[in-house]
Amino acid sequence: MPIRTRVTEMLGIEYPIIMGGMTAVGTPELAAAVSNAGGLGIIAIHSAGSPEKGREWIRRLRRLTSKPFGVNLTILPSIGAPLPYEEYSSVIIEEGVKIVETAGSSPKKFIQRFKNAGIITIHKCVTIRHAQSAEKIGVDIISLDGMECAGHPGEEDIGNFVLQAKGAKVLKTPFVCSGGVGTGNQIAAALALGSDGVNCGTRFCATKESIWPDSYKMRMVQANETDTVLMLRRLRNTSRVFKNDVAKEVERIESKQGKDFKFSDVQHLVNGIRGREAERMGDADGGIWSAGQVIGLIDDIPTVQELMDKLVKETEDAICSRLFSMVTSTRRSRL
Repeated sequence: MPIRTRVTEMLGIEYPIIMGGMTAVGTPELAAAVSNAGGLGIIAIHSAGSPEKGREWIRRLRRLTSKPFGVNLTILPSIGAPLPYEEYSSVIIEEGVKIVETAGSSPKKFIQRFKNAGIITIHKCVTIRHAQSAEKIGVDIISLDGMECAGHPGEEDIGNFVLQAKGAKVLKTPFVCSGGVGTGNQIAAALALGSDGVNCGTRFCATKESIWPDSYKMRMVQANETDTVLMLRRLRNTSRVFKNDVAKEVERIESKQGKDFKFSDVQHLVNGIRGREAERMGDADGGIWSAGQVIGLIDDIPTVQELMDKLVKETEDAICSRLFSMVTSTRRSRL
């Protein structure tokens, strides 16, 4: 059964399943696998290392898939020199990219540039007010991020059961459910709540095409939904990460320091260089790595195609079999 929504029509994809634009793990190979399987693969262009290397990633991705794909531009405050976001955006436009996902700080000036170039824009929002602001600046699709998500869930702790329903109530722009999604039953639920699809990040990390080391993937398979940490809450820069030894140490320091806690107290633990080195060494306890609560639903490491097939079948079964039979049984019982 085809699952057609406003998002599948706008993006030209077969299934309403989008891969989040994830730092480091959002490579051309993983994105191509998602696109080839009928979803929308997205690369994180800043993970390429420079605007020109980002250009190489886009071209590599084009060689790997003829299907629609997207490019993520995450705009975050920087401790050191800011990333060359203007140059990254220019590369995206020059390379004729058709779909861009933005996240982080307000993307207003970039959204207008992208729209002028005929690019479909997706923006990640963690609250309804942020989503409404994104509507005002002309974003084409909203990615509504519940607090279950990996990375930055915001500071207001709104879960997807409420966030998606409220989105359906107040938003005119198509939106997708992001955060905590890893099964077809959840996709069916997201559609029932009013979303036009889903955005999956952590679940795609636990696939064979993901560049994460097997040690990371096995930790996800073994984990429960309680095995994440919300760190840096006292700085109002909350991040959800996997509960490994480093994350526990950050949590301990943050708790001990209390109101006197400063980023410099844990900078040596959470910096990206340490995280990348831990990934390179396959040391799942050596650095911080993002993971959403969906780890509690991950019990295998399939190929992306196998995962997509499973998600689609589960979604169809949930819609056609379970929900339809429940409605039919209820109607019959009333006769």
